[in-house]
Amino acid sequence: MNPLITAAELLAATDRPVVGDVANRLVVIDVTWNLAGPPGRDAYDAGHIPGAHFVDLDTELAGPPGDGGRHPLPSATVVEAALRRAGVDADTPVVVYDAANSMAAARARWIFLYFGVRDVRVLDGGFAAWQTAGGEASTTVPPAASGSFVASPGQLPMLDADDAAEIASSGVLLDARAPERFAGEVEPMDKVAGHIPGAVNAPTTANVDADGRFLPTEDLRSRFAALGADGSKPIGTYCGSGVTAAHEALALEIAGLDAPVYLGSWSHWITDPTHPIATGRS
Repeated sequence: MNPLITAAELLAATDRPVVGDVANRLVVIDVTWNLAGPPGRDAYDAGHIPGAHFVDLDTELAGPPGDGGRHPLPSATVVEAALRRAGVDADTPVVVYDAANSMAAARARWIFLYFGVRDVRVLDGGFAAWQTAGGEASTTVPPAASGSFVASPGQLPMLDADDAAEIASSGVLLDARAPERFAGEVEPMDKVAGHIPGAVNAPTTANVDADGRFLPTEDLRSRFAALGADGSKPIGTYCGSGVTAAHEALALEIAGLDAPVYLGSWSHWITDPTHPIATGRS
């Protein structure tokens, strides 16, 4: 299954009348989110894909911040409730999008797959691509639905701190943060700066073009191969709190490479004072 859907494909899908079992209709979910604000809900309320339901990254795609990091794994009950509210059943195809370059959408896709949604795709280029393709914007909030989805956690592999350290040592652990954060030169979000020793910096912003669309498969494959991630060794991803790490994993998937996510990421790594810390750009 292609993890992406184009705006043209989504327009075609949403223009078709529902035929047969309505439980198999496409559900569109807006997960617009901004790390430093304003709230994604504000952007959703200002205009979204008609019929799209809003799901909040901080409260529904992550658990409360704490020992597990800033965006730890949410509970199955929270994810289940969010998906049921959007009308998702066991076999409902889901499209997720945001108003930026799919960072939040990639996180949503990872979380939904982890909890057992079978068909989740990211709208390539997000809300901007939808509008560029001629899609309308709506300010109407759809009523809460009553889906029957049952969350079943563990449907994707997930790294813990020990796993991440092992991959950094014997494989390729990609750090999706900006170079200055990887190097420990600045740290706007976490109490400690630096990176996991042995990790390789691969800023996830380089996975997309100026319009926020993912680079072609061959370009992504070449990019990751140049970083040592060519499939010959185990690959893993992490970032600050497990959001952009999911975007990195999605880019790797497009390139034909499997890479589990260290969901706790740097914000979890630094909760253990025995974990080593590296600085510098290499």
